[in-house]
Parts: sequence; C-alpha cells; structure tokens
Amino acid sequence: MRQPRILIIYTGGTIGMIEDIETHALRPFDFTHLIDNVPKVKMLEYVIDNIQFNPPIDSSDMSIEHWKQMTRHIADNYDKYDGFVVLHGTDTMAYTASALSFMLEGLTKPVIITGSQLPIGEVRTDGEENLITALQIAAARDSDGLPMIREVAILFENYLWRGNRSTKRSADNFNAFKSNNYPALAKIGLGIDFDRKVLARPDHTTPLKANYNLDQSVLVVDLFPGLSETTLRHSLETPGIKGVVMRTYGAGNGPTASWFINAIADAVKRGIIILNVTQCVNGSVHATRYVSGDILSTTGVLSGHDITFEAAITKMMFLFGQKLSHDEVLLGLTTPICGEMTVK
Repeated sequence: MRQPRILIIYTGGTIGMIEDIETHALRPFDFTHLIDNVPKVKMLEYVIDNIQFNPPIDSSDMSIEHWKQMTRHIADNYDKYDGFVVLHGTDTMAYTASALSFMLEGLTKPVIITGSQLPIGEVRTDGEENLITALQIAAARDSDGLPMIREVAILFENYLWRGNRSTKRSADNFNAFKSNNYPALAKIGLGIDFDRKVLARPDHTTPLKANYNLDQSVLVVDLFPGLSETTLRHSLETPGIKGVVMRTYGAGNGPTASWFINAIADAVKRGIIILNVTQCVNGSVHATRYVSGDILSTTGVLSGHDITFEAAITKMMFLFGQKLSHDEVLLGLTTPICGEMTVK
C-alpha cells in the first residue's frame, strides 16, 4: 500500500509555544521547533507536508478570516492528501471545529484538530502523543480502503470527538474536551478503537464545496437572575443584528415576566431570529416541558435542541452568510446539517 499523505496546518497554540526567557510567558514559535521536538513522527513513514500561519497565533485571536484561511488550505489541497491535521490552541478549538464542519460542505476526508495543554518541548507534554495519534487517525482506513473518519473531529488525549459536538471542559486536564450529547468517535488506549456506529458516513464520491461566507451579524444573550429590561432591549436592538443565540436555563426556560416576553416578541417581529440553547453542558432544549419555555416558543423563538453553543453561533453565521431567505435560515437552524444536533 502506498504511504498515506497527510497535510498539517499549524495555526499556533500551546502545542507550538516556547517560554520567553525574560518574561517566562508562553509565545508562539515556528513549526520547525515543533517537529524537532517530535522525532517519532518520522517513524510513521507517512508523507507529511505542512503549512503554517505566519505568524502563528494564540487561539484567543482566532477570527473568521483565519477560518477562511484554514478552509482554503484544505480545499486547495483536498485532492493531494488523504487527511488533514490542524494544530490549534485549545481556547477556541471547539469554535473552529464547528465552523469548519459547516464551511467544508461535502467533506469525505478526515480533518483532525488537536493541540495540547503543555508546550511540546516540555518533559511531560501531552502534545507529542496528541500529534502522533492525530496523524494516525488521519491516515486510518476502513476495510474498503476509504477514510475511517470523514468529518471534522477533535482529538485530545484519550478521545476523538465530533468537532461540532465538542466543547472545552477543562483549562487544566489533559482530557480537556468533551462531547456531552454525542458519543466519542473513538477511544484511544493501547490502540485506537473506533465506534463505527456513530461515525459520519457521507458518500465518498461527493465533491467538496468550500463555503467562505460567514456573516458576523449575530450576538449572544446570556440569561441570568437580575437581567434588566434595559440591558436586554439594548442588546436586541443592536444595529445590524440579524440573529441571536439565547442561552437559557435548564431545558430552555426563561423569565415569564411580561417585560422579558415582550422584549423577545418585539425582536422576533422585527425579523431578528432567536435560537434557544441551554446553558447546561448536557441535555437538550425541550421548549414545551415548562410553561416558561412554552411561552418563549409562542413568541417565535427557535429550539436549538441539543446543539452546543459553539456550533450554534457558527451555524448561525454560516447560514446568514449563504444569502438565504428568512424562512430558509429558520429551517436551517432547526435541521441538522452535518451531525451537529439531534432533533427528536
């Protein structure tokens, strides 16, 4: 069998950082430093090429333009490689994974995003294992010789998660990511154990369509006890806003006070699309379970079901960017596009 061909896209992040001698703060370094610290990569006997952001960025500086850049690198090299590994900082990794899942329409090859909690030059780094495992997963094939993974996924420590189902759960642990509403795509131990029942299986002959248009005319409203009518209306009346991701309590509940309901209803009447997602890390929006959630539904607020916040905000930007009609955006937000939510 021919050697797997893998393209690494190095954006920056802790995995490629070094300590500044004077300040002791971590700063991004170039890709050569990273590979020099992982000589085991050569033992894989893959054909590995790389593209790196110049300069590498801290993921806290991640932007839509960077997502476009990643998408373009993958699209331009799609036919040349069997898989792609994106090295990325952890802070916004789940946002990037979600965005790429929508932007890479028709994806049938692995795009594995990974990083680390400790720089790769550290003695106890998790970066070496994450990088090597990500490369192995990107190269993995099924019995038909087709890619085992055909979607955007996050690899971190012991698990491979669907990218648009993931969220960062820890700033300290090596198992920093979790998919609370969808099973792991694979568990990593002595081997890599794929759960074939939950893997995306798109038609491998589907051509890739890269979508570069994202619309930033969205905002987030977090509910909390003490939220005032003035603050809420000020947010909902932000000039140019087309959509709002509203993070509600529990199963999709909010205040029943008339000022709150009226502010939401007024925004919907003005054409603002509001998507209801739960603040809970596990579970789903059940809009009609409680009176408070049912009232929100009657105003025209949409249920986000079990979608993550990261996927909700990037999906909304993606749909608005496609120049769809108001009704088409409503349908898109309540319909799974690439496995990002479960609608019961």
